[in-house]
Amino acid sequence: MNTIKINSCDVAVMASKNNWIEGNAVEQLHSTAKLAGMRRVVGMPDLHPGRGNPIGAAFLTEKIIYPYLVGGDIGCGMGLWQTNLKVSKIRRDKWVKKLVDLDTPWDGDRESFLEEFDLDEWDEALGTIGGGNHFAELQKIHKIVDPEIFEQHGLDEKFLQLMVHSGSRGLGQLVLKRHVEKYGAKGLEEDNVEFEDYLTRHDDAVEWAEANRTLIARRFMASINAKGKRLADICHNSVTESDGGWLHRKGAAPTDQGLVLIPGSRGSFSYIVEPIGDHSFNCCSLAHGAGRKFHRRDCRERFSMKYSVKDLQQTRLGSAVICENKDLLFEEAPAAYKDIDVVIKDMVDFGVINVVAILKPIITYKTRRK
Repeated sequence: MNTIKINSCDVAVMASKNNWIEGNAVEQLHSTAKLAGMRRVVGMPDLHPGRGNPIGAAFLTEKIIYPYLVGGDIGCGMGLWQTNLKVSKIRRDKWVKKLVDLDTPWDGDRESFLEEFDLDEWDEALGTIGGGNHFAELQKIHKIVDPEIFEQHGLDEKFLQLMVHSGSRGLGQLVLKRHVEKYGAKGLEEDNVEFEDYLTRHDDAVEWAEANRTLIARRFMASINAKGKRLADICHNSVTESDGGWLHRKGAAPTDQGLVLIPGSRGSFSYIVEPIGDHSFNCCSLAHGAGRKFHRRDCRERFSMKYSVKDLQQTRLGSAVICENKDLLFEEAPAAYKDIDVVIKDMVDFGVINVVAILKPIITYKTRRK
């Protein structure tokens, strides 16, 4: 991985020549490197352009944080639950019909849930997936690559897995809005009240997002009469102390929290990987997915002539997609994303991950709302 200097900041992109990285994304990475206090900036193999700053990147700063780099979906991440549903008894179409009530406010024991996660008050968005690229996906183990690590973490190929991708919903947006209204895209220096206030609100949103993924998983499993155990949960939108500075991750998975879940698009395989080796050069971060290939606004026009709604509700792998928002269905078409296999191979070749298992989708839930 070649590293260049921009001002006093080291800049690198962890991607091979076989990986298509947009020039605009690299330009955004270089622009971000010019911000005050930047020490190191690294683009992951899923790097792609964002709103002024790239997605799929990590930024290490000194004595200053930039809330705008983290974005509004603070705490967004991936959780994995191993269900008690046996692969030998898959009832895909039956389960699709039962998964009908995940978008409305949860009517369960809210008080007990708040106590379990030490949350102050109930929010109607808790337990809901949200829009964009968020999802809950029932999966089967397609291939075990490292049997030893697979078994160490309690994984069992006889049972179906549930992967949940969601974040802090409106809470994170409110935290960012509060900052932007006062400071725009400017950062916050250490040792001031606003700095500490943002971090407190940020940490609350991270905890809220983790609780949200848990409740989504419970609601999904309850809908199809299943139970499960959480095996992993990682956050890929956050700012944390690291290496004497502040590490911002915007669509980048951490290497210090155990197994990492890296989904493809809804029509491709997902991966469970184990971080290995020295991660100082890549800011202790990994790709968080395949990365978008096309902007959302272009997808409807690009794909509507090629695919019907029915085409996109079942994937080439035979999985079902529950998404009754037509625009979102096209925006999140598998073809809107890059090749996840290339992303994974880049990280393997850079010596930062060991593939543990490959997962195949059965049902992807996005929304029942039109």
